[in-house]
Formats: sequence, C-alpha cells, structure tokens
Amino acid sequence: MTALIRGMRVLLRVGTGLSFMVLILAVTVQVVGRSFATSPVWTEELTRFALLYLAGFGTGLALLSGDLVNVDLVSESLPRRGPWITRLVSALLVLVFAAMLVEPALRFTRIGAMQTSPAMALPMNYAHGSILLLLTMLALAAALRLIAMLTGAADGRPDNLTGEIE
Repeated sequence: MTALIRGMRVLLRVGTGLSFMVLILAVTVQVVGRSFATSPVWTEELTRFALLYLAGFGTGLALLSGDLVNVDLVSESLPRRGPWITRLVSALLVLVFAAMLVEPALRFTRIGAMQTSPAMALPMNYAHGSILLLLTMLALAAALRLIAMLTGAADGRPDNLTGEIE
C-alpha cells in the first residue's frame, strides 16, 4: 500500500511540475515578447491550459499529503477516535462525489473533441480533459487514503503533522 501511495505521489508531482514548467515557459515567452514587440497569441491559451492541468495534478497531490483544505481545528479537538472517523468520512465523501462526477466529466471531454481552441487550434478535449484528470486523481487519492486508513498504513493526518519527511 505504501509503495502504491508513493508511486501515485511521484506521478502527481511529476505532472504538477511539468504543468508548472509549461506555465512558467509560456508566461516567460509572453513577457519577453511584450518587451520587444507583441507576444504570441498562443501564450495566453497555453497558460490557461497549464493552469488547468496544474490544478488537475495538484489537487490529488494535496489530498494525499493532507494539504487540501482541512478543518483541523474542529476535527482534531474531538474526543477519542473522533478525529480519525472525521478524516475517514471526509475521504469517503470526497471519493463518492469525485466518482459521481467522473462520467459527466468524460462526456464533457468527448464534446471537446468537436471544438478547437481559438489560438492554438487544438481540440478542446485537451483542455476539458483536465477536469476529468482532476476528478480521477482526486477519487484515486481519496480511495488510497481510505484504504491506507482502514488497513492501518496511515491515520489520515496531514503529512506535516506526522513529521514525515520525503
């Protein structure tokens, strides 16, 4: 289980890093272009696509690390097993809602194949696919968190609270 979570984290970190790198490059081309004349039109669009993919990869990573929005003040102040149960129910709800939205996101992505982006002339399913990616990665991260909690491999607490250093 630990190896699977570690592999998922590596995949999400690489995806997040590549998305961020594309974002930085596009913005750099845009700024440099504006300094000398006009920037290429495609940089605006590529920046938007990179931001979408950054969110798609980063959200799952944030859930796995515990950096996604937590209400620790409330959950951690509960008595006995209350905090653990709260974290388990939270992961379960994230899994259920993300899984419910995967199929509509897939339909949305398929619709994008019939459209093209204005500046780059790419099929819009590349942009729409970022939403499918976000929901899928979020559902997988929630499922991994649930399994880890139920098997005792993790307690569901954020990494920075457990002192885990990677």
